[in-house]
Amino acid sequence: MSSTHLPTADSETPAERARELQQIHEERSHVTPGEIAVGVVIGRASEYFDFFVYGIASVLVFPKLFFPFEEPLEAVLWSFLIFSFAFIARPIGTIISMKIQSRFNREVKLTIALFLLGISTVSMGFLPGYETAGFAVIVILSLLRVGQGLALGGSWDGLPSLLAMNAPPNKRGWYAMIGQLGAPLGFVLASGLFAYLYVSLSSEDFLSFGWRYTFFVAFAINVVALFARLRLVATDEYRHMLEDRELAPVSVTELTRTQGHNILIGAFAALASYALFHLITVFPLSWIQLHSPELLARFLVVQVIGAFLCGGGVVVSGLIADKLGRRNTLGSLAIAIAVFSGFAPTLLGSESGYLGKDVFLLVGFILLGLSYGQAAGAVTANFAVRYRYMGAALTADIAWLIGAAFAPLVALGLSSHFGLAYVSVYLLSGAVCTLVALRVNRALTARDE
Repeated sequence: MSSTHLPTADSETPAERARELQQIHEERSHVTPGEIAVGVVIGRASEYFDFFVYGIASVLVFPKLFFPFEEPLEAVLWSFLIFSFAFIARPIGTIISMKIQSRFNREVKLTIALFLLGISTVSMGFLPGYETAGFAVIVILSLLRVGQGLALGGSWDGLPSLLAMNAPPNKRGWYAMIGQLGAPLGFVLASGLFAYLYVSLSSEDFLSFGWRYTFFVAFAINVVALFARLRLVATDEYRHMLEDRELAPVSVTELTRTQGHNILIGAFAALASYALFHLITVFPLSWIQLHSPELLARFLVVQVIGAFLCGGGVVVSGLIADKLGRRNTLGSLAIAIAVFSGFAPTLLGSESGYLGKDVFLLVGFILLGLSYGQAAGAVTANFAVRYRYMGAALTADIAWLIGAAFAPLVALGLSSHFGLAYVSVYLLSGAVCTLVALRVNRALTARDE
């Protein structure tokens, strides 16, 4: 008599048992695109909150606290120089963190990066002033700023690339903008908190202890963001999705040798948006602080309103990009930014009250949202799948470095010595670089087809 034997744990091979467990696990849980999107927004918002907290403090606090021996303009310029250190360190952080991920895993890399970011940020909140610690405190601030940059480079988790690769062909613009929502959200929180403290406290109390709360809040937000992202990153489903799409670190030498042109094109294609980024958020705050300090509290509130408009622009950019194409959208916005640059000096330098300054901010934030919503990933589809994970990270790092790192320093220095017309030149150059990069990208794409 024959009988049918069901396989048992003893008769199964290890490979068969592993496949069975994997199938059971996948049936019980699944990472949805909505969960990926939430992880992207939470991660980006926490990073941008830290980013803007430092940026605003580099105008309102650090010049007086750490450079009291300088004239007001020179003090802000020194503060902006240290501001740029994070962007210089960021690509280095990406390279180091990719090695950590290759040696251990993505969770270890992300944990180290976000703790470094949180510790660097919260430590700034405990720094004494120059009058107490002397030049040593400037060195410490610089090192902590480098720590922030290294951490930001290491915080890349691949979620935006995974989200983009899962996007339906007719929804790529919509999915591309989701991660960009973290920027206006982080700015709303940071500028809103600073505005509240600046208005509620006396100048002495604000400079003594009020500003420090923003850095402590940044640490708390980082802790929440860390657990939210690790909850997703640590799942087997997420790991398998990344592995299936070959989203993993590769050799820097191999990446630059085979994909170096894509990194440069991607970085320059986003230049108009990244240049506008700091010329709307950080630079005008410094200009008002130096030339119209009586408008500062009101200006902070207008920036919060502008950030909401920016968020709306990011959302709308997804709809436009799905109609016109992401690259066409980015090119059209570069032209709009070039036109806006011609009016920037007149609006920001208006002597007749605050109307011109308000228009400069609000229109600038709308353009920023529309362009920034598609700035990341507009040409990263050029990367071969094997190189997309690290290529996207380094492309963003280089874009920040060449487009935004020195924007407040250069714009304030030139405009203070030679006039606000140089703000127009800076923005216009960014727009031209974007248009040229998109044109080169189109030519290369047509050649390869």
